Amino acid sequence: MKCISCQDLYDEDAAGTCKECYEEANETEEELKREIDELKAKDASDGPPVPVPAHKAVLVSRSPVFRAMLENEMEESLSGTIKIGDVSYDALHAFVNYLYIAEVCLDEDMACDLLILAEKYQVQHLKDYCEKFLVSKLNWDNSVMNYTFAHQHNAKHIIDAALTLITDNMDKLTTREEYVELVEKDPRLVVEIYEAYLSKQVNTAAQKDSSLKT
Repeated sequence: MKCISCQDLYDEDAAGTCKECYEEANETEEELKREIDELKAKDASDGPPVPVPAHKAVLVSRSPVFRAMLENEMEESLSGTIKIGDVSYDALHAFVNYLYIAEVCLDEDMACDLLILAEKYQVQHLKDYCEKFLVSKLNWDNSVMNYTFAHQHNAKHIIDAALTLITDNMDKLTTREEYVELVEKDPRLVVEIYEAYLSKQVNTAAQKDSSLKT
């Protein structure tokens, strides 16, 4: 695999960066952790937005969106501050931390938050990782919700996995509250579900017909 920092090849069992880049980033991360721990205490008190410190060089090297913001004559470049709304402090902290060391501890909520950030700032390696995690957590209870979420954020792996799960359980679909909401809010996705189901039925019938002929 290629190191996401220096682009050199490294052992596949490593964590996204080669050993040299990992150790270098780890040193910087330890410095930041002291600042971030202090910021967490301030964040607990419903005060103004809390900044998450990061080095420009790291942001620029990891995200083409950050690169465009910070290397051109844009507000972020002039002020040295990037304003990111609609995200929790913990998610933003985890996102920045990932940009440094290519490691993250996920639960389902965090994976959704980070996938949104990864898509917005074009950090493809993180988006793929979050998609893989969410696919592993798919079940009938969360399939429609994840299917809708995946469409909102172009998460094709989740779309495909959720659609397979939904079409395998079509007899139960119309009883779900999420289905009723989907019919009202985004009927286009309902059409896609039924098209996938009909396609699966046709393929199954064709396979049965073929096996009978042989």
